[in-house]
Amino acid sequence: MASYKQLTAQLEKLHKEVAAAREKEIAQAIAEIKQKVAEYDLTAEELGFTSKGTTARKTPSVAKYRNPKTGETWSGRGRSPAWLVGKNRERFLIEVEVR
Repeated sequence: MASYKQLTAQLEKLHKEVAAAREKEIAQAIAEIKQKVAEYDLTAEELGFTSKGTTARKTPSVAKYRNPKTGETWSGRGRSPAWLVGKNRERFLIEVEVR
C-alpha cells in the first residue's frame, strides 16, 4: 500500500496533468469555434451573446404628495423632500379621483 506522501505526490501530478490537458483541449475548441464562425460568417447576435429583446421601461411612480407653494410633487418613495421634512404628510396628500 502506498504511503500518504506518495499518494499526495501522485495526486498533485494528476492535477497538473488534468490542468495541462484542459488548457490544450480548450485551445483546440476555441480554434474550432473560430473556424466555424468564420466559415459560416456568424454574428454574436446569432450565437445568442446579445439580447434582441427590448428592456422593459420603468414607469414613473404616481405622485402622492404636492407642495402647495411650488407645485412640486413627491411619490412617497426615497428620501423625503426638504419641504416635507418634519411636517404632517396628510396635509400634502394629493386627492385621487375615483372614476
